[in-house]
Amino acid sequence: MNLLEVSVQTDGEAAEAVCELFNRLGRGGAVIEERPPAEGLKLSAPPRNLVVRTYLYCDDDIDANRRAIEEGLWHLGQLYPIPSPEFRDLKDDDWANAWKSFHPVQHVGPRIVLKPTWREYEPQPHELMIELDPGMAFGTGQHPSTRFCLLAVERLVRPDSRVLDVGTGSGILAILAAKLGAVEVFGCDVDPVAVRVARENVALNGFSDRIGLAIGSVDSLALGAGKWDLVLMNILAPVIVELLPHARPLLNEGGRIVLSGIVATQADEVSAKMAQLGLTVVEQAQDGDWLMLIGQ
Repeated sequence: MNLLEVSVQTDGEAAEAVCELFNRLGRGGAVIEERPPAEGLKLSAPPRNLVVRTYLYCDDDIDANRRAIEEGLWHLGQLYPIPSPEFRDLKDDDWANAWKSFHPVQHVGPRIVLKPTWREYEPQPHELMIELDPGMAFGTGQHPSTRFCLLAVERLVRPDSRVLDVGTGSGILAILAAKLGAVEVFGCDVDPVAVRVARENVALNGFSDRIGLAIGSVDSLALGAGKWDLVLMNILAPVIVELLPHARPLLNEGGRIVLSGIVATQADEVSAKMAQLGLTVVEQAQDGDWLMLIGQ
C-alpha cells in the first residue's frame, strides 16, 4: 500500500504541538529530524531547525485524513508561525525504512541508552538501556523535554521512591524509574493508544509486574493523596497549569515534581501556578525554547 509523507519545518516552540497532532492522526506517530543551521549562519544561540514528519495510508480515507491534518495545522498556526505542510508519496517499504532511520540508538547523559527494537547495541556495565518500539505515543528521547526528564529521573529516583508519571506517552520515564529500583511506579495518559504503546514497551523491558498503567489523569484517577515521592509531568504548559491543582496533593512531604514540555515564554505562567500552590522551584534547565522546572 502506498503512503503519503507529511512534513512540517518548524522551530522548537511549535514542534511539540505538531508532534501531538501527528501522533493522533498519523501512522506510526511523529518523528523529528533536527537539521544544522545554514552554512555561514553565526549566532550565539541559533534557532532549532526541526522537521516533524508523519505518514498516512493512501486509502479511501486519505482525503479526510489529509484535510484533518491541514485543519489541525491551520489552528496551530494561529498560535505559532507554522508553514504549510509538504506532502510526498511513498511506497510502504520506503516508509518502513524511512521511519526507522529517524530512530537511532540514543545516549542521554553518560548512563542512559535508548535502543529501538530493530537496532543492535551491547550496553556497557554502567549503562541503563531501555528498549523502545516507537509508535503513536510521545516520548522517544529525541525531544529536549523528554531528555530533561530522563536526566531528572536518573538523579532523583531512589530504591524506596514512589514515582507517578502523568502523561506517560511511550512509558519511557516510568521504565527508567523502575530500572533505577523505584519501589512503586504508576503511569497514566488520557490517550488510550499511548497507554497501549506504554504497556508494550513496559513488557519489552520486563516490568509488567512492577509498573501500573491506566487511562486517565490526576483529575480523574484515585492516585492516593500524599503518596508519591516524585511526580513527572512531561506535557504541554497549558495542561500542566490545568492539572497542577490536582497533582499537588499527591506529593508527599518533601516530594518533588518535574514539569517539562514548557515553552520558555510560558514559564512565568507555570511558575506562578506553582507558587500559588505552595511549590518552590528548586531547579530549572533550558534547551533552546524548551524549559524544565522542578518544584518541591
